[in-house]
Amino acid sequence: MKSDSSVLRIAGGPAPEAFQALFELLDEPVAVCDAGLRLQAANPAFVRFCGVHATTPETLLTTVAQALSRTPTQGLEEGASSEVEVELAGRGSVKVTLARRGNTVAVRSRVETGRLVVAERALLEQARTEGVLLDLSRSVAEATGEEELVAAVALGVKELFPHRTFCIRIVDARTGGLTSLYAEGRLKEGAHEPLVLKQTAVGRTHLDVATLPQGRVLVSREVPLLFTGTTQGVSAPLVASGQLFGAINMEYPEGVEADIAHDERVLLQLANQVAVAVRNAKLIDELTFVRKYLEDLLEKANALILVVNRDRQVVVFNQALSALTGFTKEEVLGKDVLSFIPETEQLRVSAIIAAAMHGESANTFETRLRSRGGEVRVTFATSTMLTPQSEVEGVVAIGQDITVIKELEKRIVHAEKLASIGQLAASVVHEINNPMTAVAAYSESLLMNARMKPDANPSEMEKLRKIQESSLRILRFTKDLVSYARPAKDKPERVQLNAILDQAVGYCEHVVGQAKVSVRREYGADLPPISAVRSNLAQVFVNLITNACHAMTPGGQVTLTTRREGQEVVAEVRDTGSGIDPKHVSRIFDPFFTTKEEGKGTGLGLSIVQGIVESHGGRITVASTLGEGTVFFLRLPVPAQ
Repeated sequence: MKSDSSVLRIAGGPAPEAFQALFELLDEPVAVCDAGLRLQAANPAFVRFCGVHATTPETLLTTVAQALSRTPTQGLEEGASSEVEVELAGRGSVKVTLARRGNTVAVRSRVETGRLVVAERALLEQARTEGVLLDLSRSVAEATGEEELVAAVALGVKELFPHRTFCIRIVDARTGGLTSLYAEGRLKEGAHEPLVLKQTAVGRTHLDVATLPQGRVLVSREVPLLFTGTTQGVSAPLVASGQLFGAINMEYPEGVEADIAHDERVLLQLANQVAVAVRNAKLIDELTFVRKYLEDLLEKANALILVVNRDRQVVVFNQALSALTGFTKEEVLGKDVLSFIPETEQLRVSAIIAAAMHGESANTFETRLRSRGGEVRVTFATSTMLTPQSEVEGVVAIGQDITVIKELEKRIVHAEKLASIGQLAASVVHEINNPMTAVAAYSESLLMNARMKPDANPSEMEKLRKIQESSLRILRFTKDLVSYARPAKDKPERVQLNAILDQAVGYCEHVVGQAKVSVRREYGADLPPISAVRSNLAQVFVNLITNACHAMTPGGQVTLTTRREGQEVVAEVRDTGSGIDPKHVSRIFDPFFTTKEEGKGTGLGLSIVQGIVESHGGRITVASTLGEGTVFFLRLPVPAQ
């Protein structure tokens, strides 16, 4: 069939150009016949009016001509017109107006013209609507978030329903809480909540009312108007997969023509598309949130988390590993994991990773990692990382730093060795005491005999006195050593602080002599006794005096001072050493922290000292200046009388 602008005629009839001007002026169905009502030509509107389907224009017009030829025309005079009924196949009886001018009869349909125009307009409107919806579907598909999606829907609603006010509300499907709102017009105060759905619309969308959040979503026979200055409106819920994602309300301001049935039909069609898009957008948001949450969980976990792909490239290196090794993520990601393993460990770790790639997870294995400060010891447990097709994608290793644990193990072994040496020393002390007791007894007897002789040689008596003093000194030292090594009694006793300091100095004579330093005593007079476990308090001052000796060069001096301040007895241990770096002062009482060279200190001495002092109800503080020395202050309470 030709285009709507063409004129159709039967062969042998008048040329179409003869009627072209007439047909262009008229939108209604028009045809031209001869005096015998044989159809000569017809405009496209007349062809549509007849409603007869044919393969060629000639066949169509011949069929119509036959119908008209059966129409009675008696009495149709020159210049007159008459309304008659024509039987058309497929249409039944239709009314047309016949007007005769000479041998030409014009056929027109006034009654059907309005219906055809409306139909044509409806078809054009439907085509426009489909075009807008198609463009809208592309826009919402390209939206990367809920805000962009709502903006795209708003543009589509404006184009579909010009001069209307509308409101787009997006809600959380579980809670009914409002997540996005767009309004074109002036909303009434508080009108946007709660969400009110029309009962008939809920039924059409098969929405289960029982699943709707109470208080946030209501179902009513009529939806209240949301905007000021509107007369009526339509609404459509956004429902996808049986879940409510919001609603679109469109209302007519005063003076705007309303076609409720048409607009509601189009709005429901629009709502169906938007609901699916909103559901997909929310699913994407949820997946993005879950992914970001899992990434943060891996990144900020206290455990060491390392992930490598099939090419052994590092793809996850969390903060705990960065803090432990000193390497940043940028320095590690994409590199071969073996480049961060010492050469002596690479072969074993490579075999473990290869086994994990074949699904053989390792419960735990120890290894070393390179770090900026050297190496750290870690333990890892591995598991495979699979794709949705159950293919191995990489290996996940979760572990912990065991550097401190290994150091503790070494120190425990060392402590056990010291304990064994202590037991041996106790045996040696016992063996020394027996002969030294005899030496002391015999020297005292010889000295007494020499004093009784009037002709005794003074030099010989001096030698006997030195023998006696030295033997007594050895016995006193062994006795103090055994007392110090023996487990302390839990029950404190009344002791003199000055005596405890003298005892500690006696223990440290060898250290003092080896360091070539001197000890100065500035004891306060008439100090009240304190309640303490003697051996424990002696250990405190032994540690402090020993540390002072280690911090000084030959010629230095340790000054021991005691005094009373109110209800406390204060002891000071001052040295003339190199002092402590200010950045280390706050950490010197931490377990295992030491500024001494490796192998020369465990970092436990001062933490033990602090624990003993605090167990006696006292406190210990420190003041130090680089290059000038350090002083420790011990404050111990005076017990009530």
